[in-house]
Amino acid sequence: MQRVVLSRGLQVNWVSFFADFLLAGMVFGPPIAPFLAASGVFVLPGIADIIYFMGNHVCPQPTMGLELAPPFIMAVCMRCYGTVTGLLVTRILYGLTDGKGIFWLNQYGWTGAAFASVLMMAYPLELAAQVFGLWDFNNYIVTPFGLITGLAWGLFTMPILHFRKL
Repeated sequence: MQRVVLSRGLQVNWVSFFADFLLAGMVFGPPIAPFLAASGVFVLPGIADIIYFMGNHVCPQPTMGLELAPPFIMAVCMRCYGTVTGLLVTRILYGLTDGKGIFWLNQYGWTGAAFASVLMMAYPLELAAQVFGLWDFNNYIVTPFGLITGLAWGLFTMPILHFRKL
């Protein structure tokens, strides 16, 4: 029995591994960056600079991040971090359900893609409303819009990224 179990070998889904690696960076990087920058210890501020550099290139309003280690702020705004949180929630949900359930949108083909696309528009629509002066930036407003976008994105893509071959 032991020989049979060990002879299968380790099968790694590299797409899934890479997606999880990127998600871990997106989850932990932005809130850790201010503490790394404030530490002043050896190379840690340099690592924070790299995280801030990436945040500046993916977030439309990185200067609106939460101040976690004054005067240093998160590397992204809460709209972006809400999106990352939605992706994390769907990744955990995928791990618990193994991709089985009626809520995974990729199983509905183009209809699921269209529904996910409509929900993903929450982020850009809220940003446009803010830019056009319908309301000012408020973390309590922007975070749920980012969360909706992240959930929609995750509910469509997680089964695609983490599909296990039998």
